[in-house]
Order: sequence, then C-alpha cells, then structure tokens
Amino acid sequence: MDMEPAARLLPWTGPDGKPCYLLTDKSGGYVSRVADQIESVQLGMGTALLGHAEALLDDPRADTFQLRFLSARLTEALRDAVRVAESRGARLPEPDTARRPDPDGPSRHGAAGR
Repeated sequence: MDMEPAARLLPWTGPDGKPCYLLTDKSGGYVSRVADQIESVQLGMGTALLGHAEALLDDPRADTFQLRFLSARLTEALRDAVRVAESRGARLPEPDTARRPDPDGPSRHGAAGR
C-alpha cells in the first residue's frame, strides 16, 4: 500500500506572504488538526462578516470609511475562503473513471441513430 505524503495547503501564509504547505499522510496529525480548526474559524468569521455587510449596505448612513473598512475585511475573508476551498479541493480523491458515465451518453446515439 503506497502512503506517499501529500502536500496540504495550510490556511495561513509565511512571513513573506507565500503559501505554506504541510507534507502529511492521510491520517493527518497535530498541525493538520490545527489547520482544520483555523479553517473552521476563518469560514465562521466570513459568515458573520456577511451578515454585518448586509446590515451595513442597507444602512443609508454608512459612510465611506465604514464601507472601505468593510471592503478590506470582505477581501480578507474571501481570500481565506478561496484558500480553504483550494486546500480541501486538492485533498479530494480522484474520481473513479471506471464508474464515470460516458460523456457522449447513450442518448446521443439513441433517437437520432434509429
């Protein structure tokens, strides 16, 4: 059984702003669990920020400073969410091509071929 380590994109960057990766097997470990917890916090904060954004955008008294601050926080939350999606997507198993339906499908040759 081949247990080649996979590179996991972590939910934080290094001091230079570059992505951080963890080489780990499928069983994970301490750093993987910390990364999972941080991803959960990041997604929760993004959800809460969306609620705040909706309220602020509905407020006709919202000023330029508030809207710029909101834009900056939404940008951060979106960056975090994209990183989480990329990390989780990279860890999904490859689809089983033997079970995939034919992209041309049986209907392509069905009625037209009769």
